[in-house]
Parts: sequence; structure tokens; C-alpha cells
Amino acid sequence: MASSTSTSPSGDASNKRWWQGATQQQWGTFRSAYLGWALDIMDLMLFAMVIKHVSADLGFDKSDAGMVMSATLLATAAGGLLFGFLADRMGRAKSMILSIIFYSIGTALCGLSDTLGQLMLFRVIVGLGVGGEWSAGSALVSETWPAQHRGKVMAWIQSAFAAGYAAAAIVAAVVVPMYGWRWVFAVGLLPALLAFYVRRHVKEPEIWVNQTRRLSFTETLAALFSAHRRNTLIGLAFTTAAMCGYWGLFTWIPTYLATPVAEGGPGLDLVKSTVWIVIMQVGAALGYVTFGYIADRLGRKKAFLIFFAGSALSVPLFVMIHTPGLLMAFGIVVAYFGTGFYSGFAPTFAEMFPTAIRATAQGFVYNGGRAIAAIAPALIGYLANQHGVGSGLLATAGFFALAGLIVLLFLPETKGAELT
Repeated sequence: MASSTSTSPSGDASNKRWWQGATQQQWGTFRSAYLGWALDIMDLMLFAMVIKHVSADLGFDKSDAGMVMSATLLATAAGGLLFGFLADRMGRAKSMILSIIFYSIGTALCGLSDTLGQLMLFRVIVGLGVGGEWSAGSALVSETWPAQHRGKVMAWIQSAFAAGYAAAAIVAAVVVPMYGWRWVFAVGLLPALLAFYVRRHVKEPEIWVNQTRRLSFTETLAALFSAHRRNTLIGLAFTTAAMCGYWGLFTWIPTYLATPVAEGGPGLDLVKSTVWIVIMQVGAALGYVTFGYIADRLGRKKAFLIFFAGSALSVPLFVMIHTPGLLMAFGIVVAYFGTGFYSGFAPTFAEMFPTAIRATAQGFVYNGGRAIAAIAPALIGYLANQHGVGSGLLATAGFFALAGLIVLLFLPETKGAELT
């Protein structure tokens, strides 16, 4: 949504580095969003780190585990829509606080599960909060920082996902041997403390405050699926394809690494798997950050195409490797391309929709894609049961290729657009 109206209070940012001249409000939103995203991905991925232990204790198989993860992702769509609307209606910061409390409590409850049904219910609560936190946080940051650096700022914040993923692996590796899997989820309650920081240090963006009218839920949906229907459908389509690739791949990578050689895996133990996952997040962090610089320089569309192509090519090569050292090195490449594109979602969607429906639109498109992609963990789980985890992972390359094709044919270029 191009306009001559700037959203930044920092003046001419075109000749400055992204952090130069940043205001206290901008830094407040940066820190809050970074911590919020790191902690929500930690809570989201804790289950992936302890699938083996939870399934053995509660008595379910890989397909059931995939269904639990899929239910979590489905819930993120509802969370994105609900908390996104609340962010448009009552404020980005207020909605962010509520969503953080939601996913923190949901994660802690997972540790109290005695049945598969209870676990699925608590994971749905986690999904609602995680979906909502992204909706509110992405709008908050996008509306606070200048257009010239929006891609880079969101990329640095997106790199928090790598920190959160690594934190989940470390928490599982440390807590499981000492206290068991239930206490792993208890650690997930800690992010609730972030809500107090957000409440005290983050103000609502000026562009949102200056809105003269708040739309009703019905009016918001009408705008989303009528006036802005094309952008909604394009965003939903390529996000869904990309997330099918991501969630199918990274939900099952920890299990794949621990799969014995006789069953087609590399046969790494828990400690080695954790070290590998943490090192892999170095590649993910580099991918998140460099995507932003590429997107601000070459455009959102070209950046997405580069990363989707890299993902589609690297996954098959990764599955062919069984030497631990080479596996670790190439895993960095897979993580670089297979996660880096996430940095493009928030700024691109912010530029495709107006302020009145921005948080709802971002939340629906991003989390709607993640919800539809909920089929991927279950699909890979099914293929893993039938043909081995490695064969299941190969299917994710096709999803990345499909995402690239949709971007090539349909995605509009929004680089440098001011928000309206």
C-alpha cells in the first residue's frame, strides 16, 4: 500500500544504517518483538524436541505425534485472526501481552498431560497464543520503523526464531535427563514475565493511534476478502506452500537425526542431536538476517525466489548425507535457505494491507498458511511410518518449489512502500 505518508519519526533514514537515529519507542518495540518471537518459537518447538519421550510415556506413535503438531498449527490460524483483530481494535501492544500469557500457560499445561487428548488440547492453547503474538508483534514493528529499513529490522527480529529453536533444544537436553519431559514444558511458563515488560515499555504506534475509526469484525473480514481479496489469496497461497516445507522438515529433523542407521537415519544420540540443532541455528540466523538485506536491496520478490530455490535444492542433498561432520556442515545450509525466507513475511504483508486491517490481515495470512500447513507434520509422520523419516523429508522440497512458483507468477513487489 504505497503512500507519501511516512510511518517513521526518525526523519530521513535512507542514508543511515538501520539502527542510527532510532527512537526509544522503536527500540522498545524491537526488544519486545525479538524476545516475544524467540520465546514463542521455543514454546512451540519444545514438543518437537521431546516427541520420543512423550510418545513413549503416553503411548502414541509418530502419526499421532504429527497430529498433535498439526492441531497446534491449526490453532495458530484462529489465534492469528482473533488476536490480530484485537490488535486492530484495541491496540498492538495490548494484544501482544494477552497472546504471550496465552502461549506461556498453554505450554506449562502440556507438562500435566496424562492422555493424548489432553496434550492436544493444551497444544491448541499454545497455538492460539503463538499465532496471536506474531500478528500483534509484526504490525507493531512494521508500523514503528521506517520503510527503507523495514526488511532489515524485521529480519533481525526474525532471527530470534533461531535463538528460540536453539533454546528449545538446549532446554530439552538439560532438563529431560535430570527431571523428565514434563519439566521441559514447565520451563515454557517463563515467557509470561515478558508481558510485564511490554506493558511498561511499549506504546502503540502513532499510525494506529491516529486512525479515526476502528472497524468491526464483520467490516474487517469484508475488507480482507473483498477490497483486498487478491492480496489475501496470493499471500495465503505462497505462505502455505512455504510453511508446508518448513514444518514438514523441521518438525521431524530432531527425530530423523536420532533415527538409527539401520532405519535410514544418521543415528545420533540426544547430546549430538542437540549440538547439531544448535549449530544449525547459526545457519538459520544468518538466513533470517541476510534475507532482510537482500529484500531491501533487490526487492521482496527476488529474495523469496532465491531462498525457495535454495531450499528445494538443499533438502534432497541433505537426506543423502550420513557422515556426521558433513551432515552438520550441510545442515547449516539447509537451515539458511529453509528458514531465512520467514523474514520476508511480516514486511511484505504489512506493505500489502492498510492500517485498519493490517494486524488481522497479517495474522490471517501468516497463520492461515501455517494452519493449512498443519497437514505437513502429519503427512511426513505418515510417510515416516511407511518409508522412513528420510523419505518423508524429501517431500518438503516440492513444497518449497511450489512456493517459489507462486511468488514468481503472482506476488506484487512492495519494496520501499510507505504504510497507509
